[in-house]
Amino acid sequence: MNYLEHLLAALAIQTAVGLLTRNWWAGAALASAYFIGREMAQAEYRWIEQFGQGRRANMPWWGPFDPKVWQTKDQFIDWLAPLLGTCLLAFLVSRRGG
Repeated sequence: MNYLEHLLAALAIQTAVGLLTRNWWAGAALASAYFIGREMAQAEYRWIEQFGQGRRANMPWWGPFDPKVWQTKDQFIDWLAPLLGTCLLAFLVSRRGG
């Protein structure tokens, strides 16, 4: 999935939650947390491969936060686009009174 597909999937999740619960911020939190968690898991795997000799047991708690495993802009955009997109939609809906 590219960042546009991540954004569209996040907005779809948010819309489903927003329409069912009328809480668009909860939808934003759920969708954003999914994509942030997904990218953090991928960062863990990159850390394990690059520095942990292929063993999860070698990874410290801060491994996924290590800047050395966040080297491309795509790795940031894949979680930042859903986060910003869903927050923007929740803000707009809440201002409109929906």
